[in-house]
Amino acid sequence: MYKYDAIDRQLINERVEQFRDQVRRWQSGELTNDEFRPLRLQNGLYVQRHAPMFRIAVPYGMLNSAQLRKLAFVARTYDRDYGHFTTRHNLQLNWPKIEDVPDILAHLAEVEMHAIQTSGNCIRNVTTDQFAGVAADEVIDPRPLAEILRQWSTFHPEFAFLPRKFKIAISGTREDRAVTWFHDIGLHLQEQDGESGKTIGFRVIVGGGLGRTPIRGQIVREFLPWQHILTYSEAILRVYNRFGRRDNAYKARIKILVQALGVEEFARLVEEEWAHLKDGPATLTQAEYDRVAVNFAAPAYEKLGEVELPAEKAFAKWVDRNTHPHKVAGYAAVTLSLKPHGIAPGDITSDQMDAVADLADRYSFGELRISHEQNVILADVKQSDLYEVWQKAKAAGLAMPNIGLLTGIICCPGGDFCDLANAKSIPIATAIQARFDDLDYLFDIGEIDLNISGCMNACGHHHVGHIGVLGVDKNDSEFYQVTLGGRQGNDAKLGKVIGPSFAADEMPDVVDKIIKVYIENRHADERFLDTLDRIGIDPFKNRVYEGRAHGKAKAAQKEAA
Repeated sequence: MYKYDAIDRQLINERVEQFRDQVRRWQSGELTNDEFRPLRLQNGLYVQRHAPMFRIAVPYGMLNSAQLRKLAFVARTYDRDYGHFTTRHNLQLNWPKIEDVPDILAHLAEVEMHAIQTSGNCIRNVTTDQFAGVAADEVIDPRPLAEILRQWSTFHPEFAFLPRKFKIAISGTREDRAVTWFHDIGLHLQEQDGESGKTIGFRVIVGGGLGRTPIRGQIVREFLPWQHILTYSEAILRVYNRFGRRDNAYKARIKILVQALGVEEFARLVEEEWAHLKDGPATLTQAEYDRVAVNFAAPAYEKLGEVELPAEKAFAKWVDRNTHPHKVAGYAAVTLSLKPHGIAPGDITSDQMDAVADLADRYSFGELRISHEQNVILADVKQSDLYEVWQKAKAAGLAMPNIGLLTGIICCPGGDFCDLANAKSIPIATAIQARFDDLDYLFDIGEIDLNISGCMNACGHHHVGHIGVLGVDKNDSEFYQVTLGGRQGNDAKLGKVIGPSFAADEMPDVVDKIIKVYIENRHADERFLDTLDRIGIDPFKNRVYEGRAHGKAKAAQKEAA
């Protein structure tokens, strides 16, 4: 993974001291709350419902064991002994004191971490596939280019005050696992045959996003040579910065601009702007790529054969759900589930962080990954070590075999923490997990993504869940809207709302009815989405709302009498 050079270290250390002085000035009254607000947001510091919330960047999801141990120390020392991994490759602390944040930043700087651009109307943390560099279906490792994009966008003076926040995702695999279709810029690395051999470049997608107005992005360039990714991205951002709405926060995202102009006109404006930038100083060279790429060289893999694993049922189920094919024979990528039943999805204790760091050192070259599904990955585990890893992960409470299953829920912190939330998310997640606590039943149901958001900002990615749940405010009460059919991947699609919202205590029954319709109608080996696509949404809708119309009719008759 990328290692800081002298310039990086100087930049981060100076940033720490700058914010320390800003906090001092705020405490002394030299800065008003309004003056301090943009300064703290630029350092990932929010003020939430009950306490400050501090967001720490995990660029493109990469961590080493020393960094994770430092996060454990910070959570133990300055917070309530746990952190929360988000869908954007960040770690959030929900209870720090504002006056402690400069010290936290200083500790993070010691292990080459920061909170820069984890908030504010700027280019946020660049994200990618959690299996980048090891995936069996990988065409090109996206991490060097993700790092180059990170370095280019950090403190970029032209893009520090955009109309709204701006998110970039990059995928280098045949199957998109980075939700690229729903980012402001989505990038697909690909190879193209040319006269002198294969050329590497990007499919460029613009104008995707979830939130209040969910939109799947559109292709503005089918193939862009990799050398031009910075200049072309700069052209996109310049067009957005120039024409993006600043009078209405809800209409300020680039997706609204693309829709308003039309993708053809937007692409024309980008090409026009790019004409001033193409082949300029920001054009990437092979030397610059190599300077960064050396940090992502493959570790010292051993030459291994395939291993016959123990036949123990519980272990076999864990291997089936929690391991992923590796491009090197004899290795596997292991997903440690942060979705044990009864715990807020994505939460990890300080002790668990230390345990994962130990596992990374012992079994995965000291490195690990964070996924946008809010889990932790050991990317380079020998197959012969899987049984030991499983046992140790189980002892740490990290071996729930529910990856890709109904209870492996993506969930934002919701109304328990967030000022913006209309409703709580965590209690809904834990109630559904409690209803579906039979692992054999979960395995029989098969692959289902259930995503929960506490408001229209969609931090839980509910729009792309096979089953999506959105918290809404209804007459000052918490209700939940349900969507079906969303999905990420190459055929990314937004879910459809099935009808009126439900009370919190109805949600486990609603999900149960949806699952029963699927089981009753599925063909052999048919996944939930396959059945839904084949029979349509109406059978699910009819089952969920059966009895409601009859109940309303009876109530109307009683009122008329």
